[in-house]
Amino acid sequence: MCGIVGYIGPRPVVPILLDGLKKLEYRGYDSSGIALTEGNGIEVFKRQGKLDALREELNGREFCAAAGIGHTRWATHGRPSDINAHPHTDCQGRFAVVHNGIIENYLPLKEWLISMGHIFRSETDTEVLPHLMEEFYEGDLVRTVMRVIRKLEGSYAMVVLALDEPGRLVAVRQDSPLVVGLGEGENFLASDIPALLCHTRNTYILEDGEIADVTPEGVAVLDRDGRKVEKSVFHVKWEAAQAEKGGYDHFMLKEIYEQPRALKDTLSGRIDPDSSRVVLSEIRMTPEQVRNIKKIFITACGTAYHAGLVGKHIIEKLVRIPVEIDIASEFRYRDPLVDGDSLVIVVSQSGETADTLAALRESRRRGARVLAVTNVVDSSIAREADDILYTWAGPEIAVASTKAYTTQLMCMCLIGLYLADIRGTLPEAERKAIIREMRKLGDKVRAILENCNVIDRFVQDYAGSENAFFIGRGLDHTVAMEGALKLKEISYIHAEAYAAGELKHGTLALIVKGVPVIALATQQDLYEKMVSNIKEVKAREATVMALAMNGAKDVEKVADHVLHLPSTHPLLAPVLTVVPLQLLAYRMAVARNCDVDQPRNLAKSVTVE
Repeated sequence: MCGIVGYIGPRPVVPILLDGLKKLEYRGYDSSGIALTEGNGIEVFKRQGKLDALREELNGREFCAAAGIGHTRWATHGRPSDINAHPHTDCQGRFAVVHNGIIENYLPLKEWLISMGHIFRSETDTEVLPHLMEEFYEGDLVRTVMRVIRKLEGSYAMVVLALDEPGRLVAVRQDSPLVVGLGEGENFLASDIPALLCHTRNTYILEDGEIADVTPEGVAVLDRDGRKVEKSVFHVKWEAAQAEKGGYDHFMLKEIYEQPRALKDTLSGRIDPDSSRVVLSEIRMTPEQVRNIKKIFITACGTAYHAGLVGKHIIEKLVRIPVEIDIASEFRYRDPLVDGDSLVIVVSQSGETADTLAALRESRRRGARVLAVTNVVDSSIAREADDILYTWAGPEIAVASTKAYTTQLMCMCLIGLYLADIRGTLPEAERKAIIREMRKLGDKVRAILENCNVIDRFVQDYAGSENAFFIGRGLDHTVAMEGALKLKEISYIHAEAYAAGELKHGTLALIVKGVPVIALATQQDLYEKMVSNIKEVKAREATVMALAMNGAKDVEKVADHVLHLPSTHPLLAPVLTVVPLQLLAYRMAVARNCDVDQPRNLAKSVTVE
C-alpha cells in the first residue's frame, strides 16, 4: 500500500512532507514525489527509487509554499518510473492529486477524457483524477471532488491540491485508509498515523465516502452529498514504532487483518460488471493460443507453491486440462516435458525468487509461454514473463506470508475462470455463481477475523506442544500444508500435514494421547469421509480442532473444538480456511515468545538458489 501525506499551514512545507514520507517507508514503495502551491503555479517533484533520490532533487531549493501533498508509490498500473510516480497533474497544471487504491473503470474514463482533448503522460490509473478535476471544475474544489467521485469505481484515498484555491486541501476516502491530523493553525493528512505523530495525536479517522475540506483554520468533514458529518476526535496513544503497525503488535497480524482489503483489490477491475466475465487485460494471449494449450505447469516455492497446489485443482476442475505442479528448485532438474504447446505459470510474491526465475527462463528456452503471478511491478519475474497477473496485495513486511497467499489464490481462481470461458468448459450459471462468491470473500474473511475465540482457547492449552498434525482431503489437504508451514515458520513447533486418507498408511503411529490435530473439513463431497478420519485420530486420544462450514453436521460430536466458517463455493474455500490457520500460527508464536515478524534463519525474499 502506498503512502500519502499532506500539510497546510504556516511552517515550511517540504520538510514536513519529507519527514511524513520517511515515517511511511515501512509500507514499501518504488518512487516518491511531492507537489506544492508555489507562486503562480503548482510545482511537482518526483523520482523513481528511494526517498533519498527525491531529497537530492530538492536539495538547495527554497520554497514559500503554504500547502503541499506527498506520496510514496507501490506500483500497480505502470512500471516504477519518474513519470508514473505521484503526484499527477492535469493538462494545465492547475490540479495535483495523490492517490492510494485502484480506479477500476479508469480505462473508459481515460478514453472519454482523451476524446475531450486531454493529454495523458503516464501509464497509471491515477492520472484520470486530475484530468477529471480539470474537466469538471467550476470554482469550488469540494463540489468538484464530489462530482469526480460519482464517476469512479474502485478504491481510493485521494488528496487534491488546486492552484485556484491554494488555501485548502480536499481529501476523500473509499476503501483505502486516510487520517486527518488536527493542529493549531495548521492541519495534516496521511494514509497512516505514523506520519502525524511528531506533529499531533488528535485525529479524525475518515470513513468510506467521507470528504475532508482542510484549511489552516480547521477541518470540515462532509458526506459524498455535501452534508456535514460530525466527527469525534481520536486521540492516538500508541508510540511511533507501534503506530507503524497500525496499533497491531506485529506486522504479521496487521497483514492478516489487511486481507479483506487485499482480496478486494486483487479482484478490482477484473470482473466485467455487465457480463459477469473475468477480464484479464494483462494476459495478451489470443483466444486461439488459449485453445491450443495442451498442458499447464505451475512452479513456485514455499507458500507460493502451496497456492499453486490449489491452482492445479481449480484449473483442472474448471478448464479440464492437465496441470502439473513443481517446486521451482526441482523443476529444471527433472527435464520437464515443457514445449511450445505448454503454458507455465510461475508464482512468486517478490518476483525475485531465484529458483522460480530459473524455472521461468528454462520454460521460455523450451518454447513455452510463461504467465507470472507476482506482487511486485517491474520485478525480474514480471519483466521476463510473457504475461503478468499482479496480486495487488500491497507490501508484506513480515517474513511469513499471509495476504500474498490469499491473493495468489484469488489470482488462480481468476486464471481458471478466464481460461474456462475462452475454452468453453464451464457452464454460464456456474461461472456466475463462482464470481458472486468471489465478490463476497473479503467480507467473509472479515467475519472470520471477528470470531476466532476457539483459536485462543486452543492455544492456551497447546502452546507448549512440540508436535502438531494437520489433516484434510482434497483442497483441504493443500491448505493443511500451508497451515503446517505457517506453524513451523514462526512458532518452531514441528508440524506435518497429511492427506487424511493416508492416516492408515503409517501416520496413525504418530497419533498419541493429547497430540493436537487440526482437521479441515470444508469440502462437501468429502465431508463424511473426513468425519470418519477425525474419529480415527480421536480413537487414539488426540485432541482435535476442526474447521468446517456453517451448517456442517456431526463434526461437533467428534471434535473437541470446532470453528465454523461462512459457507462459500468449494473451490473458494481455501481462501477462508487458511485465515484461522494463519491466526493459529500467530497466536502460538506469541504464546511461545517467538520473533513473529522475523523468524530465525528465514528471509522475506530468497534471491539465491
